[in-house]
Amino acid sequence: MTTPTAPASGQLAGTGVLVRFALRRDRALITLWTAVNALMVLSMPNTLKGLYGTAAERADLLRQTATNSSLRALVGPVFDDSLGALTAWRVGVYAGALAAVTSLLVVVRHTREEEESGRQELIASGMVGRRASLTSALLTAAVANAALALLVTVGLADHGASGASALGLGLAAVGMLFATTAAIAAQLTESARLARGLTAAVLGAAFVLRAAGDSATDDGSSVLTWLSPLGWLENLRPFADERWWVLTLFAAAIALQGAVAYALAGRRDVGMSFLPALPGPAAGRLGSAAALAWRLHRGSVLGWSLAFFLAGVVYGGMTESAADLVGDNERAREIFERMGGRSAITDTFLAAMVGMLGLVASLYIVSSVLRLHGEETSGRAEPVLANAVGRLRWAAGHLVVAFGGAALIMLLAALGFAAGYGKDLGPLLAAALFQLPAVWVVGGLTVLLHGVAPRLAPAAWCIAGAVLLIGWIGPALNVPQAVLDVSPFGHLPKLPGGAVHWPPVLVLLAVATLSTTGGLAALRRRDLAT
Repeated sequence: MTTPTAPASGQLAGTGVLVRFALRRDRALITLWTAVNALMVLSMPNTLKGLYGTAAERADLLRQTATNSSLRALVGPVFDDSLGALTAWRVGVYAGALAAVTSLLVVVRHTREEEESGRQELIASGMVGRRASLTSALLTAAVANAALALLVTVGLADHGASGASALGLGLAAVGMLFATTAAIAAQLTESARLARGLTAAVLGAAFVLRAAGDSATDDGSSVLTWLSPLGWLENLRPFADERWWVLTLFAAAIALQGAVAYALAGRRDVGMSFLPALPGPAAGRLGSAAALAWRLHRGSVLGWSLAFFLAGVVYGGMTESAADLVGDNERAREIFERMGGRSAITDTFLAAMVGMLGLVASLYIVSSVLRLHGEETSGRAEPVLANAVGRLRWAAGHLVVAFGGAALIMLLAALGFAAGYGKDLGPLLAAALFQLPAVWVVGGLTVLLHGVAPRLAPAAWCIAGAVLLIGWIGPALNVPQAVLDVSPFGHLPKLPGGAVHWPPVLVLLAVATLSTTGGLAALRRRDLAT
Protein backbone atom coordinates (compact mmCIF):
# COMPACT_ATOMS: atom_id res chain seq x y z
CA MET A 1 0.00 0.00 0.00
CA THR A 2 1.45 3.34 -1.03
CA THR A 3 1.32 6.44 1.10
CA PRO A 4 -0.80 9.19 -0.48
CA THR A 5 1.05 12.36 -1.22
CA ALA A 6 -0.25 15.88 -1.14
CA PRO A 7 -0.72 17.69 -4.45
CA ALA A 8 2.13 19.93 -5.54
CA SER A 9 0.09 23.05 -4.84
CA GLY A 10 -0.48 21.90 -1.24
CA GLN A 11 3.20 21.14 -0.72
CA LEU A 12 4.07 24.68 -1.81
CA ALA A 13 1.39 26.45 0.22
CA GLY A 14 2.68 29.59 1.88
CA THR A 15 5.71 29.92 -0.39
CA GLY A 16 4.93 33.52 -1.32
CA VAL A 17 4.71 34.62 2.30
CA LEU A 18 7.97 32.87 3.15
CA VAL A 19 9.73 34.48 0.18
CA ARG A 20 8.64 37.94 1.29
CA PHE A 21 9.77 37.19 4.83
CA ALA A 22 13.15 35.85 3.64
CA LEU A 23 13.75 38.88 1.42
CA ARG A 24 12.89 41.22 4.27
CA ARG A 25 15.10 39.32 6.68
CA ASP A 26 18.05 39.16 4.26
CA ARG A 27 17.62 42.55 2.63
CA ALA A 28 20.88 43.92 4.04
CA LEU A 29 22.94 40.79 3.34
CA ILE A 30 21.67 40.37 -0.21
CA THR A 31 21.94 44.06 -1.05
CA LEU A 32 25.47 44.45 0.25
CA TRP A 33 26.95 41.23 -1.11
CA THR A 34 25.30 41.72 -4.50
CA ALA A 35 26.55 45.30 -4.61
CA VAL A 36 30.09 44.21 -3.73
CA ASN A 37 30.05 41.61 -6.49
CA ALA A 38 28.54 43.93 -9.10
CA LEU A 39 30.91 46.79 -8.28
CA MET A 40 33.88 44.43 -8.49
CA VAL A 41 32.85 43.55 -12.03
CA LEU A 42 31.76 46.99 -13.18
CA SER A 43 34.86 48.75 -11.88
CA MET A 44 37.18 46.53 -13.88
CA PRO A 45 36.85 47.97 -17.43
CA ASN A 46 38.15 51.40 -16.41
CA THR A 47 40.93 49.82 -14.38
CA LEU A 48 41.98 47.63 -17.31
CA LYS A 49 41.78 50.59 -19.66
CA GLY A 50 44.32 52.36 -17.51
CA LEU A 51 46.51 49.28 -17.29
CA TYR A 52 46.35 48.19 -20.92
CA GLY A 53 45.20 51.22 -22.88
CA THR A 54 46.69 50.31 -26.25
CA ALA A 55 46.16 47.37 -28.56
CA ALA A 56 49.85 46.51 -28.28
CA GLU A 57 49.68 46.31 -24.48
CA ARG A 58 46.61 44.09 -24.64
CA ALA A 59 48.21 41.83 -27.25
CA ASP A 60 51.27 41.53 -25.03
CA LEU A 61 49.01 40.58 -22.11
CA LEU A 62 47.46 37.78 -24.17
CA ARG A 63 50.91 36.46 -25.07
CA GLN A 64 52.09 36.53 -21.48
CA THR A 65 48.92 34.84 -20.25
CA ALA A 66 49.29 32.07 -22.82
CA THR A 67 52.77 31.27 -21.50
CA ASN A 68 52.13 31.88 -17.79
CA SER A 69 50.51 28.78 -16.30
CA SER A 70 50.50 30.25 -12.78
CA LEU A 71 48.47 33.25 -13.89
CA ARG A 72 46.02 31.03 -15.75
CA ALA A 73 45.59 28.93 -12.63
CA LEU A 74 44.71 32.07 -10.68
CA VAL A 75 42.29 33.80 -13.08
CA GLY A 76 41.91 31.55 -16.11
CA PRO A 77 42.74 31.98 -19.81
CA VAL A 78 41.90 35.11 -21.78
CA PHE A 79 40.06 34.68 -25.09
CA ASP A 80 40.03 38.19 -26.58
CA ASP A 81 41.73 41.55 -26.10
CA SER A 82 38.60 43.71 -25.75
CA LEU A 83 37.94 45.43 -22.44
CA GLY A 84 34.81 43.31 -21.96
CA ALA A 85 36.69 40.05 -22.52
CA LEU A 86 39.51 41.17 -20.24
CA THR A 87 36.95 42.03 -17.56
CA ALA A 88 35.39 38.57 -17.80
CA TRP A 89 38.88 37.06 -17.61
CA ARG A 90 40.08 39.12 -14.67
CA VAL A 91 37.08 38.88 -12.33
CA GLY A 92 34.75 36.26 -13.80
CA VAL A 93 35.95 33.34 -11.67
CA TYR A 94 35.96 35.37 -8.45
CA ALA A 95 32.61 37.01 -9.13
CA GLY A 96 31.16 33.55 -9.76
CA ALA A 97 32.65 32.26 -6.51
CA LEU A 98 31.24 35.24 -4.60
CA ALA A 99 27.79 34.64 -6.13
CA ALA A 100 28.09 31.01 -5.00
CA VAL A 101 28.97 32.05 -1.44
CA THR A 102 26.03 34.47 -1.28
CA SER A 103 23.66 31.78 -2.53
CA LEU A 104 24.83 29.08 -0.14
CA LEU A 105 24.53 31.46 2.84
CA VAL A 106 20.97 32.38 1.87
CA VAL A 107 19.79 28.82 1.20
CA VAL A 108 21.32 27.25 4.31
CA ARG A 109 20.03 30.07 6.49
CA HIS A 110 16.43 29.52 5.39
CA THR A 111 16.50 25.72 5.41
CA ARG A 112 18.80 23.85 7.76
CA GLU A 113 19.45 26.77 10.09
CA GLU A 114 15.71 27.27 10.57
CA GLU A 115 15.30 23.59 11.39
CA GLU A 116 18.30 23.58 13.71
CA SER A 117 16.90 26.52 15.70
CA GLY A 118 13.42 24.98 15.96
CA ARG A 119 11.72 27.81 14.08
CA GLN A 120 10.92 25.60 11.13
CA GLU A 121 8.75 23.37 13.32
CA LEU A 122 6.68 26.38 14.33
CA ILE A 123 6.34 27.47 10.72
CA ALA A 124 5.39 23.96 9.62
CA SER A 125 2.60 23.87 12.22
CA GLY A 126 0.77 26.53 10.20
CA MET A 127 -0.67 26.32 6.71
CA VAL A 128 2.71 25.85 5.08
CA GLY A 129 3.49 23.14 2.55
CA ARG A 130 6.17 20.54 3.10
CA ARG A 131 8.47 21.97 0.43
CA ALA A 132 7.55 25.63 0.83
CA SER A 133 10.60 26.51 2.92
CA LEU A 134 13.02 24.95 0.46
CA THR A 135 11.25 26.62 -2.44
CA SER A 136 11.28 30.02 -0.77
CA ALA A 137 15.00 29.68 0.01
CA LEU A 138 15.81 28.88 -3.62
CA LEU A 139 13.58 31.70 -4.87
CA THR A 140 15.30 34.14 -2.52
CA ALA A 141 18.67 33.06 -3.90
CA ALA A 142 17.22 33.43 -7.39
CA VAL A 143 16.24 37.03 -6.65
CA ALA A 144 19.78 37.82 -5.46
CA ASN A 145 21.34 36.23 -8.54
CA ALA A 146 18.86 37.88 -10.89
CA ALA A 147 19.74 41.26 -9.39
CA LEU A 148 23.43 40.54 -9.94
CA ALA A 149 22.81 39.47 -13.55
CA LEU A 150 20.78 42.62 -14.23
CA LEU A 151 23.40 44.94 -12.74
CA VAL A 152 26.24 43.31 -14.68
CA THR A 153 24.30 43.20 -17.93
CA VAL A 154 23.24 46.84 -17.77
CA GLY A 155 26.58 48.06 -16.45
CA LEU A 156 28.66 46.37 -19.17
CA ALA A 157 26.21 46.87 -22.04
CA ASP A 158 28.40 49.60 -23.56
CA HIS A 159 31.11 46.99 -24.14
CA GLY A 160 28.73 44.68 -25.99
CA ALA A 161 25.18 43.72 -25.11
CA SER A 162 25.67 40.07 -26.01
CA GLY A 163 28.82 39.68 -23.93
CA ALA A 164 27.32 41.57 -21.00
CA SER A 165 24.26 39.32 -21.05
CA ALA A 166 26.43 36.21 -21.22
CA LEU A 167 28.54 37.28 -18.26
CA GLY A 168 25.52 38.32 -16.21
CA LEU A 169 23.66 35.09 -16.91
CA GLY A 170 26.79 33.04 -16.29
CA LEU A 171 27.34 34.57 -12.86
CA ALA A 172 23.68 34.04 -11.95
CA ALA A 173 23.89 30.45 -13.18
CA VAL A 174 26.92 29.72 -10.99
CA GLY A 175 25.09 31.22 -8.03
CA MET A 176 21.98 29.11 -8.59
CA LEU A 177 24.02 25.96 -9.17
CA PHE A 178 25.58 26.29 -5.73
CA ALA A 179 22.23 27.30 -4.27
CA THR A 180 20.91 23.88 -5.24
CA THR A 181 24.11 22.27 -3.98
CA ALA A 182 23.49 23.94 -0.62
CA ALA A 183 19.88 22.73 -0.73
CA ILE A 184 21.11 19.13 -1.02
CA ALA A 185 23.67 19.61 1.75
CA ALA A 186 20.91 21.02 3.98
CA GLN A 187 18.96 17.78 3.57
CA LEU A 188 21.95 15.56 4.24
CA THR A 189 23.21 17.13 7.47
CA GLU A 190 21.80 18.05 10.87
CA SER A 191 23.99 21.14 11.25
CA ALA A 192 23.81 24.42 9.35
CA ARG A 193 27.54 24.86 9.86
CA LEU A 194 28.23 21.45 8.32
CA ALA A 195 25.87 22.21 5.41
CA ARG A 196 27.75 25.43 4.71
CA GLY A 197 31.06 23.61 5.08
CA LEU A 198 30.11 20.86 2.63
CA THR A 199 28.92 23.37 0.03
CA ALA A 200 32.04 25.48 0.51
CA ALA A 201 34.13 22.32 0.05
CA VAL A 202 32.39 21.66 -3.27
CA LEU A 203 33.11 25.26 -4.29
CA GLY A 204 36.76 24.84 -3.28
CA ALA A 205 37.01 21.64 -5.28
CA ALA A 206 35.50 23.42 -8.29
CA PHE A 207 38.13 26.15 -8.02
CA VAL A 208 40.97 23.62 -7.71
CA LEU A 209 39.74 21.62 -10.71
CA ARG A 210 39.47 24.76 -12.81
CA ALA A 211 42.89 25.99 -11.71
CA ALA A 212 44.53 22.64 -12.48
CA GLY A 213 42.87 22.46 -15.88
CA ASP A 214 43.70 26.04 -16.84
CA SER A 215 47.33 25.68 -15.81
CA ALA A 216 47.62 22.76 -18.23
CA THR A 217 46.00 24.42 -21.26
CA ASP A 218 45.67 28.00 -22.47
CA ASP A 219 42.23 27.67 -24.06
CA GLY A 220 40.05 26.19 -21.31
CA SER A 221 39.80 22.85 -23.09
CA SER A 222 41.13 20.64 -20.28
CA VAL A 223 38.86 17.90 -18.98
CA LEU A 224 39.51 19.17 -15.46
CA THR A 225 38.25 22.62 -16.45
CA TRP A 226 35.07 21.13 -17.86
CA LEU A 227 34.50 19.21 -14.61
CA SER A 228 34.15 22.52 -12.76
CA PRO A 229 31.15 24.89 -12.90
CA LEU A 230 33.65 27.76 -12.70
CA GLY A 231 35.25 26.27 -15.80
CA TRP A 232 31.86 26.34 -17.49
CA LEU A 233 31.63 30.05 -16.71
CA GLU A 234 34.92 30.86 -18.40
CA ASN A 235 34.07 28.58 -21.35
CA LEU A 236 30.87 30.55 -21.84
CA ARG A 237 33.37 33.09 -23.23
CA PRO A 238 31.58 36.40 -22.67
CA PHE A 239 32.66 39.08 -25.16
CA ALA A 240 34.56 36.46 -27.17
CA ASP A 241 32.14 34.68 -29.55
CA GLU A 242 29.84 33.52 -26.76
CA ARG A 243 29.09 29.84 -26.43
CA TRP A 244 25.45 30.08 -25.40
CA TRP A 245 25.03 26.32 -25.31
CA VAL A 246 27.14 26.22 -22.13
CA LEU A 247 24.16 27.70 -20.30
CA THR A 248 22.31 24.43 -20.98
CA LEU A 249 24.91 22.67 -18.81
CA PHE A 250 24.06 25.02 -15.97
CA ALA A 251 20.34 24.57 -16.54
CA ALA A 252 20.63 20.77 -16.53
CA ALA A 253 22.79 20.72 -13.40
CA ILE A 254 20.51 23.14 -11.56
CA ALA A 255 17.42 21.13 -12.51
CA LEU A 256 19.05 17.83 -11.51
CA GLN A 257 20.32 19.09 -8.16
CA GLY A 258 17.03 20.83 -7.46
CA ALA A 259 15.13 17.60 -8.15
CA VAL A 260 17.45 15.70 -5.77
CA ALA A 261 16.96 18.32 -3.05
CA TYR A 262 13.16 18.19 -3.41
CA ALA A 263 13.16 14.39 -3.37
CA LEU A 264 15.26 14.32 -0.20
CA ALA A 265 13.12 16.99 1.46
CA GLY A 266 10.05 14.83 1.01
CA ARG A 267 11.61 11.77 2.63
CA ARG A 268 12.65 13.00 6.05
CA ASP A 269 11.11 14.56 9.13
CA VAL A 270 11.62 18.19 10.10
CA GLY A 271 14.89 18.57 11.99
CA MET A 272 16.23 15.19 10.86
CA SER A 273 18.74 14.42 8.13
CA PHE A 274 20.15 11.60 6.05
CA LEU A 275 23.55 11.92 7.74
CA PRO A 276 22.65 12.11 11.42
CA ALA A 277 25.23 12.98 14.02
CA LEU A 278 26.88 9.95 15.56
CA PRO A 279 26.00 9.26 19.22
CA GLY A 280 28.67 10.27 21.67
CA PRO A 281 30.30 8.02 24.25
CA ALA A 282 28.35 6.93 27.31
CA ALA A 283 30.67 8.99 29.52
CA GLY A 284 31.28 12.57 28.49
CA ARG A 285 34.79 13.58 27.51
CA LEU A 286 34.35 17.37 27.47
CA GLY A 287 35.30 18.71 30.85
CA SER A 288 34.99 22.45 30.25
CA ALA A 289 33.21 25.12 28.27
CA ALA A 290 36.43 25.75 26.36
CA ALA A 291 36.61 22.08 25.33
CA LEU A 292 33.02 22.23 24.12
CA ALA A 293 33.77 25.38 22.12
CA TRP A 294 36.76 23.74 20.45
CA ARG A 295 34.67 20.66 19.65
CA LEU A 296 32.11 22.88 17.92
CA HIS A 297 34.66 24.95 16.01
CA ARG A 298 37.35 22.44 15.17
CA GLY A 299 36.01 21.45 11.74
CA SER A 300 35.75 25.08 10.68
CA VAL A 301 39.23 25.91 11.99
CA LEU A 302 40.80 22.95 10.20
CA GLY A 303 39.02 23.76 6.95
CA TRP A 304 40.03 27.43 6.98
CA SER A 305 43.59 26.51 7.97
CA LEU A 306 43.99 24.16 5.03
CA ALA A 307 42.46 26.67 2.63
CA PHE A 308 44.73 29.51 3.77
CA PHE A 309 47.86 27.36 3.60
CA LEU A 310 47.04 26.20 0.07
CA ALA A 311 46.18 29.75 -1.00
CA GLY A 312 49.54 30.89 0.34
CA VAL A 313 51.34 28.17 -1.61
CA VAL A 314 49.54 29.15 -4.83
CA TYR A 315 50.07 32.89 -4.46
CA GLY A 316 53.66 32.42 -3.32
CA GLY A 317 54.38 30.33 -6.40
CA MET A 318 52.96 33.11 -8.58
CA THR A 319 55.17 35.88 -7.19
CA GLU A 320 57.91 35.78 -9.80
CA SER A 321 55.35 35.34 -12.60
CA ALA A 322 53.41 38.35 -11.36
CA ALA A 323 56.56 40.46 -11.51
CA ASP A 324 57.11 39.40 -15.12
CA LEU A 325 53.50 40.18 -15.98
CA VAL A 326 53.40 43.68 -14.47
CA GLY A 327 56.85 44.61 -15.71
CA ASP A 328 57.16 48.34 -16.35
CA ASN A 329 53.41 49.03 -16.39
CA GLU A 330 53.23 52.00 -14.03
CA ARG A 331 49.45 51.86 -13.64
CA ALA A 332 49.60 48.20 -12.61
CA ARG A 333 52.39 48.97 -10.16
CA GLU A 334 50.35 51.84 -8.71
CA ILE A 335 47.30 49.63 -8.11
CA PHE A 336 49.42 46.97 -6.43
CA GLU A 337 50.93 49.66 -4.21
CA ARG A 338 47.49 50.98 -3.23
CA MET A 339 46.43 47.42 -2.40
CA GLY A 340 49.34 46.83 -0.09
CA GLY A 341 52.93 47.48 -1.12
CA ARG A 342 55.47 50.20 -1.77
CA SER A 343 58.83 48.83 -2.85
CA ALA A 344 59.88 46.17 -5.33
CA ILE A 345 57.14 44.59 -7.40
CA THR A 346 57.58 41.23 -5.66
CA ASP A 347 56.98 42.94 -2.33
CA THR A 348 53.96 44.81 -3.67
CA PHE A 349 52.47 41.60 -5.03
CA LEU A 350 53.10 39.68 -1.80
CA ALA A 351 51.72 42.54 0.28
CA ALA A 352 48.61 42.73 -1.88
CA MET A 353 47.98 38.98 -1.66
CA VAL A 354 48.60 38.86 2.10
CA GLY A 355 46.23 41.81 2.47
CA MET A 356 43.60 40.01 0.42
CA LEU A 357 43.81 36.97 2.70
CA GLY A 358 43.53 39.30 5.69
CA LEU A 359 40.26 40.60 4.25
CA VAL A 360 39.02 37.04 3.78
CA ALA A 361 40.04 36.23 7.37
CA SER A 362 37.45 38.77 8.50
CA LEU A 363 34.81 36.38 7.14
CA TYR A 364 36.24 33.61 9.30
CA ILE A 365 36.16 35.64 12.49
CA VAL A 366 32.61 36.89 11.87
CA SER A 367 31.43 33.33 11.26
CA SER A 368 33.19 32.04 14.38
CA VAL A 369 31.97 34.81 16.69
CA LEU A 370 28.42 34.41 15.40
CA ARG A 371 28.55 30.83 16.62
CA LEU A 372 27.81 32.41 20.01
CA HIS A 373 24.67 33.90 18.52
CA GLY A 374 23.66 30.56 17.00
CA GLU A 375 24.19 28.66 20.24
CA GLU A 376 22.15 31.23 22.14
CA THR A 377 19.20 31.60 19.78
CA SER A 378 18.92 27.83 19.22
CA GLY A 379 18.59 27.22 22.95
CA ARG A 380 21.74 25.10 23.24
CA ALA A 381 23.51 27.68 25.38
CA GLU A 382 20.88 27.58 28.12
CA PRO A 383 21.62 24.00 29.32
CA VAL A 384 25.34 24.83 29.44
CA LEU A 385 24.76 28.00 31.44
CA ALA A 386 22.38 26.17 33.78
CA ASN A 387 25.44 24.38 35.17
CA ALA A 388 28.41 25.91 36.98
CA VAL A 389 29.44 27.89 33.89
CA GLY A 390 29.22 31.67 33.80
CA ARG A 391 28.39 33.62 30.69
CA LEU A 392 31.86 35.12 30.39
CA ARG A 393 33.50 31.73 30.70
CA TRP A 394 31.13 30.27 28.12
CA ALA A 395 31.70 33.15 25.68
CA ALA A 396 35.45 33.14 26.28
CA GLY A 397 35.74 29.56 25.02
CA HIS A 398 34.24 30.57 21.67
CA LEU A 399 36.15 33.83 21.41
CA VAL A 400 39.52 32.23 22.12
CA VAL A 401 38.90 29.89 19.18
CA ALA A 402 37.64 32.75 16.98
CA PHE A 403 40.46 35.22 17.67
CA GLY A 404 43.14 32.55 18.06
CA GLY A 405 41.92 30.78 14.96
CA ALA A 406 42.35 33.99 12.97
CA ALA A 407 45.97 34.11 14.12
CA LEU A 408 46.44 30.45 13.19
CA ILE A 409 45.11 30.75 9.65
CA MET A 410 47.21 33.85 8.95
CA LEU A 411 50.27 32.03 10.32
CA LEU A 412 49.60 29.10 8.01
CA ALA A 413 49.07 31.50 5.11
CA ALA A 414 52.54 32.92 5.76
CA LEU A 415 54.01 29.40 5.82
CA GLY A 416 52.24 28.70 2.54
CA PHE A 417 53.63 31.86 0.96
CA ALA A 418 57.12 30.92 2.10
CA ALA A 419 56.72 27.38 0.73
CA GLY A 420 55.46 28.64 -2.62
CA TYR A 421 57.90 31.53 -2.93
CA GLY A 422 60.83 29.57 -1.55
CA LYS A 423 62.29 32.27 0.70
CA ASP A 424 61.74 35.15 3.13
CA LEU A 425 59.67 33.46 5.84
CA GLY A 426 60.43 36.20 8.39
CA PRO A 427 59.05 39.18 6.39
CA LEU A 428 56.08 37.12 5.20
CA LEU A 429 55.28 36.03 8.74
CA ALA A 430 55.39 39.63 9.91
CA ALA A 431 53.17 40.73 7.01
CA ALA A 432 50.58 38.06 7.81
CA LEU A 433 50.51 38.68 11.56
CA PHE A 434 50.22 42.44 11.11
CA GLN A 435 46.82 41.79 9.48
CA LEU A 436 45.47 40.53 12.79
CA PRO A 437 44.69 43.88 14.48
CA ALA A 438 42.27 44.75 11.67
CA VAL A 439 40.79 41.23 11.64
CA TRP A 440 40.31 41.42 15.40
CA VAL A 441 38.56 44.81 15.07
CA VAL A 442 35.96 43.15 12.84
CA GLY A 443 35.65 40.34 15.38
CA GLY A 444 35.35 42.80 18.26
CA LEU A 445 32.57 44.72 16.51
CA THR A 446 30.76 41.42 15.98
CA VAL A 447 31.04 40.64 19.70
CA LEU A 448 29.75 44.12 20.51
CA LEU A 449 26.72 43.67 18.24
CA HIS A 450 25.95 40.27 19.75
CA GLY A 451 26.23 41.58 23.28
CA VAL A 452 24.34 44.86 22.89
CA ALA A 453 21.72 43.96 20.27
CA PRO A 454 21.60 40.20 19.63
CA ARG A 455 18.86 40.57 17.03
CA LEU A 456 21.26 42.69 14.98
CA ALA A 457 24.22 40.34 15.37
CA PRO A 458 23.90 38.90 11.81
CA ALA A 459 24.48 42.45 10.55
CA ALA A 460 28.14 41.74 11.26
CA TRP A 461 28.16 40.16 7.81
CA CYS A 462 27.47 43.65 6.47
CA ILE A 463 30.59 44.91 8.27
CA ALA A 464 32.62 42.14 6.65
CA GLY A 465 31.05 42.91 3.28
CA ALA A 466 31.87 46.62 3.60
CA VAL A 467 35.48 45.77 4.48
CA LEU A 468 35.74 43.56 1.40
CA LEU A 469 34.15 46.24 -0.78
CA ILE A 470 36.63 48.90 0.30
CA GLY A 471 39.65 46.60 0.26
CA TRP A 472 39.00 44.90 -3.08
CA ILE A 473 37.46 47.65 -5.15
CA GLY A 474 38.70 50.86 -3.55
CA PRO A 475 42.31 50.65 -4.84
CA ALA A 476 41.21 49.78 -8.37
CA LEU A 477 38.78 52.74 -8.44
CA ASN A 478 41.47 55.08 -7.12
CA VAL A 479 39.16 56.23 -4.33
CA PRO A 480 40.45 58.84 -1.87
CA GLN A 481 42.56 57.65 1.04
CA ALA A 482 39.86 58.89 3.42
CA VAL A 483 37.51 56.23 2.04
CA LEU A 484 40.15 53.51 2.35
CA ASP A 485 40.73 54.59 5.95
CA VAL A 486 37.12 53.72 6.84
CA SER A 487 38.27 50.11 6.82
CA PRO A 488 40.57 49.02 9.66
CA PHE A 489 42.76 47.41 7.01
CA GLY A 490 43.52 50.85 5.59
CA HIS A 491 45.61 51.67 8.67
CA LEU A 492 47.93 48.66 8.56
CA PRO A 493 51.60 48.88 7.57
CA LYS A 494 52.28 47.79 4.02
CA LEU A 495 54.36 44.67 4.51
CA PRO A 496 56.60 43.26 3.22
CA GLY A 497 58.54 46.24 1.91
CA GLY A 498 57.02 49.08 3.91
CA ALA A 499 57.80 50.74 7.20
CA VAL A 500 56.02 49.79 10.41
CA HIS A 501 54.10 52.64 12.06
CA TRP A 502 53.06 51.41 15.48
CA PRO A 503 50.47 54.03 16.58
CA PRO A 504 47.75 52.91 14.10
CA VAL A 505 48.39 49.28 14.97
CA LEU A 506 48.10 49.98 18.68
CA VAL A 507 44.90 51.95 18.11
CA LEU A 508 43.38 49.03 16.22
CA LEU A 509 44.33 46.67 19.04
CA ALA A 510 42.72 49.05 21.53
CA VAL A 511 39.52 49.26 19.45
CA ALA A 512 39.37 45.46 19.20
CA THR A 513 39.90 45.12 22.96
CA LEU A 514 37.35 47.77 23.92
CA SER A 515 34.65 46.52 21.55
CA THR A 516 35.13 42.93 22.71
CA THR A 517 35.07 43.97 26.36
CA GLY A 518 31.96 46.07 25.79
CA GLY A 519 30.20 43.21 24.07
CA LEU A 520 31.01 40.79 26.87
CA ALA A 521 29.86 43.28 29.51
CA ALA A 522 26.54 43.70 27.70
CA LEU A 523 26.17 39.93 27.31
CA ARG A 524 26.65 39.49 31.05
CA ARG A 525 23.84 41.92 31.91
CA ARG A 526 21.12 41.14 29.38
CA ASP A 527 18.65 38.26 29.09
CA LEU A 528 19.44 35.37 26.81
CA ALA A 529 18.16 35.81 23.27
CA THR A 530 15.52 33.43 22.00
